Amino acid sequence: MKFIVKLFPEIIIKSKPVRKKFIKQLRDNLRKLLIPIDPELNIVREWDRITIETQCRTDADIAAILAVLSNTPGIAHVIEVAEYPLVDVHDIYEKVRDAVGDSLRGKTFAVRCKRTGDHDFNSNEVERYVGGGLNQYSETGGVKLKNPDEVVRIEVRKNQFFVVKQRHEGLGGYPIGTVDSVVSLISGGFDSTVSSYMTMKRGMRTHFCFFNLGGREHEVGVKEVALYLWQKFGASHRVKFISVPFEDVVAEILKNVENSQMGVILKRMMLRAAEQVAAELEAPALVTGEAVSQVSSQTLTNLSVIDQVTDTLVLRPLITSDKLDIINTASRIGTEQFAANMPEYCGVISVKPTTRARPERIAAEEEKFDFSVLERAVASAKYINIDKLADEEVSHTEVEVLPIPLADAVVLDVRHPDEVDRKPLKLERNRVACMPFYELHKRCVELDRDTVYQLYCDKGVMSRLHAAHLLEQGYENIKVYRPS
Repeated sequence: MKFIVKLFPEIIIKSKPVRKKFIKQLRDNLRKLLIPIDPELNIVREWDRITIETQCRTDADIAAILAVLSNTPGIAHVIEVAEYPLVDVHDIYEKVRDAVGDSLRGKTFAVRCKRTGDHDFNSNEVERYVGGGLNQYSETGGVKLKNPDEVVRIEVRKNQFFVVKQRHEGLGGYPIGTVDSVVSLISGGFDSTVSSYMTMKRGMRTHFCFFNLGGREHEVGVKEVALYLWQKFGASHRVKFISVPFEDVVAEILKNVENSQMGVILKRMMLRAAEQVAAELEAPALVTGEAVSQVSSQTLTNLSVIDQVTDTLVLRPLITSDKLDIINTASRIGTEQFAANMPEYCGVISVKPTTRARPERIAAEEEKFDFSVLERAVASAKYINIDKLADEEVSHTEVEVLPIPLADAVVLDVRHPDEVDRKPLKLERNRVACMPFYELHKRCVELDRDTVYQLYCDKGVMSRLHAAHLLEQGYENIKVYRPS
């Protein structure tokens, strides 16, 4: 099967050396992501596109390849094509009829042809001949050049031609690795997950920095969503997950800072810490999910005062976004349920928070703050390769990983529903129950403590992460099912 990857239009208008660099990076990214699915995959970089040939034929493998292509930054769209040697226009018609004729039954259609090379016919002649033949000899609803039900697309390139069987939309944006790295301040809610996605889509290698305000459940939830975002949109490049213990910083603010100023000062402390994290990772910018006036700390006046503590560039992709738009994006990229189920821990809540912070007032309040507390928090930050998050959790708790299901075990499929739909887990001797990992912390009370559960996911990461967490919570009969 053959796929033709069309580049995001902004790549095409780059200068020749930049365009060449971007296409090479995209090809390298795709090769890294697709080779685990098909080790024999052939991927060829061309001037205006990338061609991918695979010997995979199963629906599950093709769906996995399309999932990668649809979620890799830098791609405008992907066309699934049938390839043929070029004979003549009549042969083009016959091949098109065999490939798509049945799909046009009862539908209006139009034929569109793109042609590259020297031929004794032009694109319009191909369109008229193929369209006329389909209209006469197939049971279509007729030719309709404007707004047809279906568009039959043909590409003629030198001595070959392609019939487009299906078109799949891509993310757009730039290939990851073509733009500088950033550190995203992620809390796991709607805003920070969407802003992280947006920087990944724009080609930025995005590290995740979490400020732990004291909630263990919250930290596990944020690790989940960071891992999900990375696996879906950024797995071509390894990134770090940084957890900064901020409980003592919050305690210091609660003890010494005037109530109305606490929110702004907490954000300033986070930026100070994040600036040091970014310097450690050689990332020139920070990313937050703030939007103008969504909450009291996000007025323009407050944001200006917050930014004064750092010389590092602060990117705010959502700065003018409406909350509904953010939620809709979260739904589209698959993070809405994470945010809805996130067990957040509220650090500081001001009774009457300031919306017009004054630099001199903030400075006076911060004089009461013991900055050695912040220094200890930054020094205690944990830097973990994001693909090793499960290993880090398992190191605290022994998790038994088995290559086969036990006879009496219920296999708990903790994958995202999209993954389950694409490749359902079917076992002959064991009952399979689906419980998405982002719901486990709320729904674990449904688990029978006398039943053995083996958690399952495709890569074995989420399953081990949650098995360790459930064991910590006192569930004894928890194991992992990891097929060899």
